[in-house]
Amino acid sequence: MSKTVKTLAVASAVAAALTATTHTAANAAEKEKCYGVSMAGKNDCAAGPGTTCAGTSTIDYQGNAWSLVDKGTCMDIELPAQADGSMRKGSLEAQERDLPA
Repeated sequence: MSKTVKTLAVASAVAAALTATTHTAANAAEKEKCYGVSMAGKNDCAAGPGTTCAGTSTIDYQGNAWSLVDKGTCMDIELPAQADGSMRKGSLEAQERDLPA
């Protein structure tokens, strides 16, 4: 393989990597943390004290566990009512509801 071909291959790989990084950063900017909307074991991260990260929530709609959702949609996610009949909503901050005993 000639030196020119090798240089072009490396340049192409670098350009592809930069494009992928920019695209990933743009996607992350379009998401936000939404607390209290994930099913047990399906959270993206943070499930309160004593947990590690993703997949560590133990209760459906656990108030201190979050999932990434499209920016601006967290408060509009339809969730089932709580056991006492009150409405359950997603939040941009951790909540004190549906926590493990």
